[in-house]
Amino acid sequence: MSKDSLVKGTLILTVAALIARFLGVFQRFPLVYMLGNEGMASYSVAFNIYSILLVVATAGIPSALSKMVSERTALGQMDEAKHIYRAALLFAAGAGLVASVLLFVLSPLYAEKSGVPGAALPTMAIAPALLIFPVIAIMRGYFQGRQHMLPNGISQVIEQIIRLITALGLAYLLLGFGLDWAVAGASFGGVTGGIAAMLVLMYFARKFRREDLQEESASGNARQVSDRDRSSAGTKLPFSQIYKQMLRLSIPIVIFSITVTLIYAIDSSTLVPLLREQIGADTSRELVGILGGQAQSLAGLPIVLAIALSQSVIPIISAAYSRRELDQVRHQSARVMQLAILSGLPMVLAICTAARPLSGMFDYGGTQAGYEYGPPMIALMTAGAMFQITMQTSGAVMMGMGKMRALVSSVVFGIAIKLIGNLVLSPWLGVYGILLSTMLCFIVMTAFNLAVMRNVVSFRIMNARRWTGIVATTVIVAFAGFFTERFLFANLELFPWGVANATLNAIIVGGLACLLYVILLFVTKVVTSEDVKSFPAPLRKVLAKAGRLMGRG
Repeated sequence: MSKDSLVKGTLILTVAALIARFLGVFQRFPLVYMLGNEGMASYSVAFNIYSILLVVATAGIPSALSKMVSERTALGQMDEAKHIYRAALLFAAGAGLVASVLLFVLSPLYAEKSGVPGAALPTMAIAPALLIFPVIAIMRGYFQGRQHMLPNGISQVIEQIIRLITALGLAYLLLGFGLDWAVAGASFGGVTGGIAAMLVLMYFARKFRREDLQEESASGNARQVSDRDRSSAGTKLPFSQIYKQMLRLSIPIVIFSITVTLIYAIDSSTLVPLLREQIGADTSRELVGILGGQAQSLAGLPIVLAIALSQSVIPIISAAYSRRELDQVRHQSARVMQLAILSGLPMVLAICTAARPLSGMFDYGGTQAGYEYGPPMIALMTAGAMFQITMQTSGAVMMGMGKMRALVSSVVFGIAIKLIGNLVLSPWLGVYGILLSTMLCFIVMTAFNLAVMRNVVSFRIMNARRWTGIVATTVIVAFAGFFTERFLFANLELFPWGVANATLNAIIVGGLACLLYVILLFVTKVVTSEDVKSFPAPLRKVLAKAGRLMGRG
């Protein structure tokens, strides 16, 4: 894959992921208005358990499939690549069927044990999506292996658009039948979104199949394969061997990939049992709704850009490590961690400082509990996202180094810390203890991952001067955002609608935090003009403009 193709493909997937994430967050605003915190609790419980089963059903195979197809395509073994693709599709269909039936049958029991009995019907409504999305994941993995990124990007965006329209439409139409039915309608948006994504991918699959046939015909070689492909075509791997290879590659990936989803599910399913004796079952269920409807969705925003930007360096680390070029591994490991921190921190600061107006944009879920708990939960969850970024980035570097066993150990250790933290901190700090245990889990996993990386190559992310600059920048931005938000909250009343004022407040505070952050990076010399030259193009352009404004570019 050429450098230009790699950059273009990364850009397509990054933009698509950002659009899909923002559409997903945007959907939450009207849903909170219609369903309230109690309805969002049911929605969150259903979505989180569905997400876990989806990761298990796909078993990390899309990533393994992409690698195997890419290798066969590079060798000209197109028949073998398609044979592997068919095997993966068969596996996905079977796993999806089993997962869908399990989720549908066990949903009443899971909803009862989680303390949110209203989640049973929404969980049943989203269960059919497990028939579709494992197959979608395999198709996306195949396209990525063939270096076709556009279908994946378009299908992600279309999926979210259809999901949004269906979820909001059905929730509105079914409100008259009761809250549980309205939440089930919102959950069913996942099914219609999946169908739309599948249709998009099927269109591109037919399109590329025609192009393959045309290329073969143009060369006068429609049925002929290269010598290498002919030799492999006669000895195609049996499905059992293909599955063995895929699972060997994918099991560590799926264990790592499931970490955040599992943590979210732990919180949504244990919050009510842990807190109902302290604050009552009704308030506990409201907190589940605030957590899933507001805090988790907003905390997911900084992660998309930071991970997408840092992922562009991972193939370089993998290639350098395979050649035992440890100096290059050392340099790139430090660089990717720097990049993750620098690109994730501004949005984390923006959301944390604007937590109250952002919760106000949801109208606090329409309850006093939402007003009291919403802003601090958003701020604390988003602060923890900073360590999620470092955990996921360092984990990706470990994948590049081939340290899969250590990666699995990191996940097991982190989940254990999370479970113990919930049990120890929730009686003391309530819901904030649960959120702090999530942050602690990410911190411990990051520390573990960095220790493993440094056992391979000695490196430091930044020197003491730059760390001091980062801390100073963070403190200044946090104070400036905090006092600006307090002033605007007390004095900004341009509109007769509180939600409109909250939206304007959030835009001003968040925008100020991001702008001040970029300026201070140059003032404190955390980032210099030489550093900017080595960053990925999107980040380089933003920082270069800021540097010129400061007269330092």
